[in-house]
Amino acid sequence: MAKIRVLIAKPGLDGHDRGALVIAQGLRDHGMEVVYTGLRQSPAQIAKAAIQEDVDVVGLSSLSGAHRTLFPKVVEELKSLNAGDIPVIGGGVIPSEDISFLEEQGVKKIFTSGSSIEELANYIVTLVGPMEGEVTKKISHIGIAVKSIEQSLPFYTKILGLELEGIEEIDSESVKVAFLKIGDSRFELLEATTDNSPIHKFIVKRGEGIHHIALDVEDIEARMRSLSKNGIEFINPEPKTGAHRSQIAFMHPKSTQGVLFELCEEAGGE
Repeated sequence: MAKIRVLIAKPGLDGHDRGALVIAQGLRDHGMEVVYTGLRQSPAQIAKAAIQEDVDVVGLSSLSGAHRTLFPKVVEELKSLNAGDIPVIGGGVIPSEDISFLEEQGVKKIFTSGSSIEELANYIVTLVGPMEGEVTKKISHIGIAVKSIEQSLPFYTKILGLELEGIEEIDSESVKVAFLKIGDSRFELLEATTDNSPIHKFIVKRGEGIHHIALDVEDIEARMRSLSKNGIEFINPEPKTGAHRSQIAFMHPKSTQGVLFELCEEAGGE
C-alpha cells in the first residue's frame, strides 16, 4: 500500500521552523512520506509544490499571526490549479476564535498548541487514508433522461404503480427532476430545461433512456479521494449540490467501464 504523502509548509514571513521540523519528523515516524518546503513560502509556491510532489494533504504552520490571510489563500491557489481535492490542515499559534473562520474558508482542521503528533497522524490517516469496505450498500437512484416529465409520468405512476414523491428544478444543472419511490431507492426522471443542459445533449445524442446510476455513500469527499487513488477520474474535482441538498459527484465513464456513475451523499436528517 502506498504511503501517505504530506507537504509541510511555512507560509509568510515566519523566521522559525523548529516546530514544523518536529512535526515532519513525527509524521515520518508514523510511516508517512513528508516534503518540507522551508521558510517564507508564498501560497502560490505551496500550492504548486503540493501538485508537483503529488501529496495527499497539505499541512500549514504559522506563528506570525497571518494565518487568517495565508491559510485561505493556499486553499484558493489549490482550487485555481484544479487541485481543490487536496485537503489543507493547519497549526501553530492560532487563537481559538479564528478556528471557525478558517474552517469556513476551506481549511479542514486546525491543530492548536498542545496537540500531539499522534493526534495529527491519526487525523491524517482518517482524512486521506484508503477507505475499507464497500463503496456503497445501496443504489440511491437511477437517473432516466426524458423529453417530457409530464408525458412520461403516466407510465411510471399508472402502469408501474410507483409513487411520485415530488418534482424539483435544479437551476445549476438546467434540469427538472421527478422523484419516484421504488423500494429503498428511486427512479429520477430528468428533463432538460435549456438546450445547454447535459440531459438535452444526452437525448440528442442517444435518445431517452438510462442516464446514470447513483450510489449512496457516506463522506463523499473521502470516497472521492479513495477512488481517485484507485484510478477513477471525476468529471468535477469537488462535490456539487444536487437535488434535496445532497452532495453529488460523477465519475467519468472512461474510468468506469463506460457507465456514468454518481456518488450521492444525502443531506443530514433526510
